[in-house]
Amino acid sequence: MHIMYSLFPLAATRPSDGFLNTITLWTFILVGLMAIGGYFMFRKFLKVLPMRDGKSKLDWQNYWVERSRPLWTEESKALLNLFVDPVPNAFRDIAKHTIAAKIGQLAVESGASQVTHDHCIEGYIKATPQRDYKYLIKNLKRHNIDYSAYEHLLQS
Repeated sequence: MHIMYSLFPLAATRPSDGFLNTITLWTFILVGLMAIGGYFMFRKFLKVLPMRDGKSKLDWQNYWVERSRPLWTEESKALLNLFVDPVPNAFRDIAKHTIAAKIGQLAVESGASQVTHDHCIEGYIKATPQRDYKYLIKNLKRHNIDYSAYEHLLQS
């Protein structure tokens, strides 16, 4: 046994408390990050599940974006880009697609020949989660966009 200690001097030593604390800290950090990632992956998974009509939420968004593609003008595209400007880059494409789908749905269902300023504002409000209305209002005010005709949508 004495020979083993001389060949492997570190084999019989106990790790220091600082090392164990570091390993424990990194374990909690990694488990926390995996939980956060799993949460967002699960949310994405729920959007892909089919609803009662057989299409998922993402299928419907793609449908409305494609159906309304010829109705978009340069002005309405610029307004959409203005709406998604405060969204962080990592989520901007997803937000843009979601808002464009809602705006396109409103335009197609109303029978309009093009996406108007009013469709954009109403779609922006309807596509935005209620918890983000404070930022939505702040963004509209910052760009001097009158949303008074849609105040009732912000109350519900």
